[in-house]
Amino acid sequence: MDMNQVRTFLAVAANGSFLEAATRLHVTQSTVSSRIQSLEAFLGVSLFVRNRSGATLTPAGRRFIHHAKAFILTLEQAKHDVGLPSRFRASITIGARIALWEVFLPRWVGEMRRSSPDISIRSEIGFEEDLMRRVTEGTMDVALMYTPQHNPGVHVQHLFDETLVLLTTDPSKSWPNEDYIYVDWGPAFYAQHSSHYPNLERPAQVVNIGWLGVQIIISNGGSCFVPVRMAEPLIEAGQLFHMPNSPQFKLPTYMVYSHSSDSIVLEQVLGSLREHAADEQKKVLSTGILL
Repeated sequence: MDMNQVRTFLAVAANGSFLEAATRLHVTQSTVSSRIQSLEAFLGVSLFVRNRSGATLTPAGRRFIHHAKAFILTLEQAKHDVGLPSRFRASITIGARIALWEVFLPRWVGEMRRSSPDISIRSEIGFEEDLMRRVTEGTMDVALMYTPQHNPGVHVQHLFDETLVLLTTDPSKSWPNEDYIYVDWGPAFYAQHSSHYPNLERPAQVVNIGWLGVQIIISNGGSCFVPVRMAEPLIEAGQLFHMPNSPQFKLPTYMVYSHSSDSIVLEQVLGSLREHAADEQKKVLSTGILL
């Protein structure tokens, strides 16, 4: 089994067609067929059901999807680590929800590059399920998220609490209204939001990323909850306004890493993240947005 066979398998699975996979991979259809046949022979199972409409995964094929993705990620990580120039003593892979890449983590990356220029940093965006899987598999060193799973072999540590505030394009407009966008910040936010607004109907607009909610209300008008660190520059720029007399919700943020990690710089990275989180919390507490 080699990388080309696995990449070809994933391409066929994603496109549902040997021909489309060949086009995407810039190879002939016969090459795609040969690679899949070799992979099936190696695994001892049929991965696809071929028919006139294309190719669909067999039960074995569906089970292999997870392993195929992990295989590619592991090889990519190995390529990244082995190929490090001699000026780097180690590499670290960190992933997080996109909201945490707004101000917080970019500043941390800058601090790390200045204090430890001999550490190579790979930065990624993901959702909780993928981030947890990557940490468990060992293809990601540290992940930051809002709703971690407590899996065996994985350490979950509270890092800081986000403070979510309600931003609007029109603070004079009564609230709640049809322009409100509910950002799905996870179970903790849902519980607080439901407790504070028990009679609020499901909003007409729901998004799973704070950045997306902000873009929609800037374009069309409306309101949504976002972390203070995201809200501050938008308010200073006059793009959005803090809704008067609105509640503030706490959103715990966690740092997740594997107990079995063999990274020689993991503890240094974790310590740096803790210090950075403490400094950022001080900045948040000093902002005029918090009442």
